[in-house]
Amino acid sequence: MREGTVPPLDVVCFGETLVDFLPSEPGRAVRDVPLWRPCTGGSPANVAVGLARLGLRPAMLGVVGADEFGHFLRERLAAEGVDVSHLRQTREARTGLVFISVDARGERSFTYFRTRSAEFLLGAADVDADFLLRAKAVHCGSNSLHLPESREATVRMLEVARGADRIVSCDPNLRLHAWEDPSELKGLLGRMLPLCTVVKLSEEELGFATGTDVPEEALARLAALGVPLPVVTLGERGAVLLWKGERVHVPAPRARVVDTTGAGDGFVAALLHGLVRWYGGARALSGATREELTTLATFACEVGSRVVERFGAVDGLPRAEDVAAVMPIRA
Repeated sequence: MREGTVPPLDVVCFGETLVDFLPSEPGRAVRDVPLWRPCTGGSPANVAVGLARLGLRPAMLGVVGADEFGHFLRERLAAEGVDVSHLRQTREARTGLVFISVDARGERSFTYFRTRSAEFLLGAADVDADFLLRAKAVHCGSNSLHLPESREATVRMLEVARGADRIVSCDPNLRLHAWEDPSELKGLLGRMLPLCTVVKLSEEELGFATGTDVPEEALARLAALGVPLPVVTLGERGAVLLWKGERVHVPAPRARVVDTTGAGDGFVAALLHGLVRWYGGARALSGATREELTTLATFACEVGSRVVERFGAVDGLPRAEDVAAVMPIRA
């Protein structure tokens, strides 16, 4: 690379960046956990880590506090290979924290400390079109979009990326209990999802996001909004997607479930990894075949299944060398 040139990126992830505190052992309520371990958290940040471990060049755009936890997040993400040049620190709010307890079946409960936390302060000043367009794709969630300024900034970034032929990905990762008025979130999704190339929903999110609990109907409704590649994850039953009117189901490999935290983030990271490497843009993606997308979604299920075998959202995210034997190779 010539001196003075700006290195390219593969994916810019933006949105919530939190510190997850994980229990020393599962099967206990928060009040019973004797020891907590801090880790990077927030769904888009987890996706960024997953992309970096698979060999891509991701960036994390968002806001954290100018506090020890904000420093922790920037340092940990940078150590993973994530560009944090646009992960802004502010003195106006504290970095958000979440304590995650896990029962014996691997199911989670969350205790948040994020009242007006720094992640909510994304705004117009954070919309850097030149930075976004250094990447081939952008990815976001919805959990940090409680203030009007952050909503407008998010919609603007999606518009910039969609208008420049970037792959636009969204995993809303719904946390309805965090919204005083969930109808605000529904209205926001109505603005965001039609701007996306890829939308990933879990089976539990379908009713709120699409108005139907039936995966096939939900896929069709997302496609009608203009989403070329809608995807629904089905847990141990794999995932289903719709491509050019054809339904595609891929199974999930068997896994020893320890903690389901971050399985969807691992799935998204692996799917985006394939879409960026194989196509690089929304127009190129339009030429994808059913067989190609089946291959990429199968790999995404493989990565998601590995995440659930470890505690937390990031410990189980595999590195490229860990999945080299199953990494998709385009014919």
